[in-house]
Amino acid sequence: MQIIVLRHGELFLKGRNRGRFERLLQDNVRRALRTVSDEVTLERGQGRLFVTCPPQHVARGVERLRRVFGISSISTAMQVPPQIEAICSTAVALLREHLSHRQPPTSFRVTARRSDKQFPVPSPDIGREVGSAIVEHLGLKVELQSPELVVGVEVGPRRSFVFVDRVPGAGGLPVGATGAVALLLSGGIDSPVAGHLMQKRGCVIHPIYFHSFPYTGEHTRDKVVQLAHRLAPVQGSIALQVVPFTEIQLAIREHCPADLAVVLYRRMMMRIASRMARARGCLALATGENLGQVASQTLENLVCIETAADMPVLRPLLTHDKAETIQLARQIGTYEVSIQPYDDCCSLFVPKHPQTRARLQTVQRIEQSLPMEELVAAAADGSEEVALDGEAW
Repeated sequence: MQIIVLRHGELFLKGRNRGRFERLLQDNVRRALRTVSDEVTLERGQGRLFVTCPPQHVARGVERLRRVFGISSISTAMQVPPQIEAICSTAVALLREHLSHRQPPTSFRVTARRSDKQFPVPSPDIGREVGSAIVEHLGLKVELQSPELVVGVEVGPRRSFVFVDRVPGAGGLPVGATGAVALLLSGGIDSPVAGHLMQKRGCVIHPIYFHSFPYTGEHTRDKVVQLAHRLAPVQGSIALQVVPFTEIQLAIREHCPADLAVVLYRRMMMRIASRMARARGCLALATGENLGQVASQTLENLVCIETAADMPVLRPLLTHDKAETIQLARQIGTYEVSIQPYDDCCSLFVPKHPQTRARLQTVQRIEQSLPMEELVAAAADGSEEVALDGEAW
């Protein structure tokens, strides 16, 4: 019988909390496979999860599972009886099938793991027996240090299996394991990647988008909806909050110095997002900000902006250079959407030379000219929710 073997990542470090992390991972795996087949089953093993599904759906199942956080690696394997003869013959047959679709390697090795201590053959001898059978029937060369191909054998108390491929998983922690954060999402490259990285660390994200209609059109709004939809599958669904921001920007334009406009915009976003985040049970905000990437992201400005929030502000891209962020955006499928032309509300009414070293006392004094509480309440209460399902794998 063919199975999919899922290996845990860093869950083994979680001590007494490990059971909760593993249950979350199982729930996320079930959700990922929900529409693959009605015949999928999931079983928990020691440091492993075992998925069985019809052979014709295995490839599709693996592709979905590669995006589930908390999985370090994935193998498709053949389950075998716990008998050394059956293990050897299955390994030869599986490897022969594997090589029929690929350029034959010049070397291989066998890694054997025996967690069932009742099995009479110890791990080193399993490796030698299987390796000898492969040499005899397929004529490959054994290379223990740097083989081109690794054949794996695991003999457990409940099941034994053989595999010849190990694809990397998404790593990280199961989504939902570390709480919820509100993500300030725009139509650019950085913020969707920041959301992805927060999900990788086990967070459920609640995206908030600031929309300045008619200065930012519906095309920009649609872009952000698409980006949020790309992030939805790993957590099941996403509710995007679209916040009207035009009145706030017009008020800042009328009453505040132009060179501080971006800093003032961002501080208002922090206030509004904090208010909305608390209402949704979030413990922190997350942004795609990067140190020194643009004029508003100097260390002085970031410090000034952050003080407007009443909860922690997480910046997973803080030290990334742009090339690293673009590479991640390509990997997660947001890059092609992000590079479509769009209007960023933070670029509205901004002078050519914005302030790069904002002083907190100065900014706070200027904000006294604004009806702060009324503007924040109107924006938060006037937000629109866009519910997105997680079927866009």
